[in-house]
Amino acid sequence: MIDAPKPASPRMVWGVAALLTALSDALQARFPVVTVQGELSGFTRAASGHCYFSLKDADGQPAMLRCAMFRRAASMVDFAPRDGMTVELRGRLDLYGPRGELQFIVEAMRRSGEGALYEQFLRLKARLEAQGWFDPDRKRRPPPYARRIGVITSTGGAALHDVLTALRRRAPHARVFIYPTLVQGNEAPPAIVRALAAANARADAEVLLLVRGGGSLEDLWAFNDERVVQAVAESALPVICGVGHETDITLADLAADLRAPTPTAAAELATVARQQCLETLDALERQLRRRVEQRLDAAAQRLDRLALRLARPGDALARQRRRLDLLSQRLGQVAPRTVSMETQRLRHLEQRLAQVAPRAAAMEQQRLRHLAQRLDRALPQQAQRGAQRLDTLAARLEALDPRQVLARGYAWLDDGQGRALGSVDQLHEGQDLRAVLADGEADLRVGRLVRRVR
Repeated sequence: MIDAPKPASPRMVWGVAALLTALSDALQARFPVVTVQGELSGFTRAASGHCYFSLKDADGQPAMLRCAMFRRAASMVDFAPRDGMTVELRGRLDLYGPRGELQFIVEAMRRSGEGALYEQFLRLKARLEAQGWFDPDRKRRPPPYARRIGVITSTGGAALHDVLTALRRRAPHARVFIYPTLVQGNEAPPAIVRALAAANARADAEVLLLVRGGGSLEDLWAFNDERVVQAVAESALPVICGVGHETDITLADLAADLRAPTPTAAAELATVARQQCLETLDALERQLRRRVEQRLDAAAQRLDRLALRLARPGDALARQRRRLDLLSQRLGQVAPRTVSMETQRLRHLEQRLAQVAPRAAAMEQQRLRHLAQRLDRALPQQAQRGAQRLDTLAARLEALDPRQVLARGYAWLDDGQGRALGSVDQLHEGQDLRAVLADGEADLRVGRLVRRVR
C-alpha cells in the first residue's frame, strides 16, 4: 500500500502594516518599560511642544536610537536638554509605521547620575534656607555705577572672556580686578572661599562677580558647597553670582545679593550701559539749560519793570510834592482853629465861673489854670510833631529827586519840548534831543538806533 503524499501547508504572507503591528506588539510585550542611558544628539522642540532627537551610545559605540518625547512628558522635564548632554530615559520601544523605523517613546528624562546628587542638593538647600541664608531681606543692591569691579573665576575658562568682553562694551571706564580660583573639583570650594576672603580684605572693588561657565550638576557642585555658600552670604562686598547657564541654579546663586543667569548677564547687572549714561547726561543737560533760561527770563522781566519805574521818577516826585503841600496846608489850618476853639471854651468857663459860688469859682479857676497849662504844653508838642513829619517827608522827597539819580551817572532825555523819552520807538535817526545831566545839559542828535532783543 502506497501512502499518498500530504498536501503542502499554505505559505503565510504578511502585509507590511500587519507585520509592523505584530513586531510592535512583540517589542512592547518583551520590553514593556525600558531605561536607557546615552548622549543627546539633534535635539529639536516642535511648535506643538513635542521633542524629537537621537540617543547615541555614551561609550562611543556606533549605535543610535531615534527618540520621541511628547508634549506632556516634555513639560515635566526640569532642565533644558541640549546636544551632548548625558541623560537617562525611561519609556517603551515602538515601531513608527509610516517609515518602519524603530523609535523610543520617552516618558521621563533626567540627567545621568544626578539623582542622588540632586537629592543631596535639595536637603542642603532646605537646611540653609531654614538658617536664613537665602532671606531676601539680607540681600543688598549693588552700586548702579560701579567703577571698580572684582571678578572671581578661573583664568582659563570662557566665563572670564565673556565677562571682560561685556564690561569692555558697557563700561570701558571701569577698572577690573581678577581673583583667580579653581571652579571645579574637590579643591575648588576652599579656593573659592580664599578668593572671596582676599577680595574682601583688599577691598579694591565695589562689587564682586562670582562666575563660571555651564556644566552638569556634578561640574557645578563646588558652588553648592556649604563653605562657599557661607562665604558668599557673609561677604562684606555685594556679590553677583552668574554660574552656568540660565537653567542652572546653585546654592551660591541663592545666597548671593543678585543672581545672574549667565556670566555675561552678571557683567551686565553690575554696570550701566555707556549709551544709557550718555542719554541720561543729555537729558540732565537739557533740563538744566531749560531751568537757567527760565531764571534768566524772569530776571530780565523784573529788570525791565524796575527800569520802567526808574525811567519816570518825576511822576513819583510830583505825587510826593502834592502830598507835602496838602499836609502843610492842613498843618497851617489846624493851629488857628485849635486856638479859636480853646478861646471860646475859656470864655464859656469864665462865664460859668462868674455865676457859681466862690468855692465853685475857686475850683473852676484852678481847673481853668490846669487846662491852660495843658493847652500851653499841647500846642508846642503838636507843632513839633508836625515839624518832624514835615522833615521826614522832605527827606523822602529829596531821596526821590531826579537830580540825585543824575548824580549817579544817569541822564534825562527829552525831545527838546520837555517830553520825556523812555523807548527807542519814540526816536528816529537824525532827531535832535536834549540830555539833562547832574551839572548841565547837552544837545544830542540820533545817529543810529539799536533795539534790544528780549
